[in-house]
Amino acid sequence: MTEKNDWHVCSLIVQVRREDIPKVSEALYALPGTEIPGVNEDEGKLIVVMQADNSDVLFAQIESARDIAGVLAVSLVYHQQDEQGEDTP
Repeated sequence: MTEKNDWHVCSLIVQVRREDIPKVSEALYALPGTEIPGVNEDEGKLIVVMQADNSDVLFAQIESARDIAGVLAVSLVYHQQDEQGEDTP
């Protein structure tokens, strides 16, 4: 029997109007596994990192980010999947 632990991480650029940065940031932080390591207030861009246990959850989180009021665009910059498995007899 094989037991797998998957881990997915992605980075996004989220474009918003400058005045919407606080409310969009708050909504993004409410999504599980989401961090905002960088903000360009002049350009209204947020660097967002999301992580999840599987790709379906991760892509649902990305779609949730797109649906936040004030979000103009979401661009996927990077995605990594790490599978860690252990074979057990």
